[in-house]
Amino acid sequence: MTLSAPLVVVGSANADMFVEVDRLPKEGETIAAKSGQTFAGGKGANQASCAARLSYPTYFVGQVGKDGHASLVRDALTSAGVRLDHMNTVKGPTGHALVMLQPGGKSSIVLVQGANVSWPRLADGINRLTTTVQQLIRRAGAVLLQREVPDSVNMEAAKIARSANIPVILDAGGTGTPIPQELLKCVTVLSVNELEVARLTGMPTNTWEQVIKAAAKIQLMGVKNVLVKLGERGAILVPQDGPPLIQRAIQAPVVVDTTGAGDTFTAAYAVALVEHQSPSESLRFAAAAASLCVRAKGAIISMPERQAVLKILVNHIDIEQEMPLPDEHVLQLLEEHTLFPHENTPGTSSQVEEKMQLMQIQPESVTV
Repeated sequence: MTLSAPLVVVGSANADMFVEVDRLPKEGETIAAKSGQTFAGGKGANQASCAARLSYPTYFVGQVGKDGHASLVRDALTSAGVRLDHMNTVKGPTGHALVMLQPGGKSSIVLVQGANVSWPRLADGINRLTTTVQQLIRRAGAVLLQREVPDSVNMEAAKIARSANIPVILDAGGTGTPIPQELLKCVTVLSVNELEVARLTGMPTNTWEQVIKAAAKIQLMGVKNVLVKLGERGAILVPQDGPPLIQRAIQAPVVVDTTGAGDTFTAAYAVALVEHQSPSESLRFAAAAASLCVRAKGAIISMPERQAVLKILVNHIDIEQEMPLPDEHVLQLLEEHTLFPHENTPGTSSQVEEKMQLMQIQPESVTV
């Protein structure tokens, strides 16, 4: 595949220390782990590795420290095929995380941010991204961000991309602090999981209808397209200018570890988007990639190759046709809902108000 517009991932890189436990320890309690291993990870590194494994030219812009974990991260990214021309080394430790893996693939994570939050300002005292990184972003096919680096770094990258009409995909995973409104307005696609969309909106997400309404509320914050990842329930894309699209999960025979599955979904969707696949094709591509990811332990090492994803898609066609569709009420909501028409469409404000009334969303309840 020869493409001149690479995917540029600006984000975090960590060493993930996995411990396998039967349950989480109680306060003041010490329990023995069944096993322990250390792998390269971090949402930025995960997503860059996934995109590169999917045979798309990918650059990673991030930072590591001056320690042994830095070599672990560099080796993993290089092995995945990620370009590291713009990964810097700074003082202090490389970011690292403790991942407590429980039966059934569930995981709990404690993060030490380290180098991921130590982005020095350049000589101008304003910017954190070098001139060469800025030039790279301007010729990208898309820019992929997450929230394990400072908002100021994400804001800088997003503004550069927006000024060059480059799509910006923001994965809401990482810090749980509010997302700046200024950043949201630069985002082409916001990728959120069930907990994140509930935290952003204060709305329930137990049903497809509730998820659609919550995503519509996020659109009122300035985001054009909202991608909600719902784990084993699948995913839903609520676009700016069309009805929402539901993608059912492609079930894995056995779920070994869910760590990195959300990153895989987001990165695969980003690859499909920059390849100009249709929204429905992009969702299926991402679902297949995530299905493969959960079948192995670890994050980067479990990211699938492109041929494996394509094989899953071919084999899944017949199974998908046999699965039940959502109920009639949800289908009607999908048919009727287009919260934001194109920006230049006459009567946009009144149409938005009508959709808000239809979906029972109060304007005063919209916060960031």
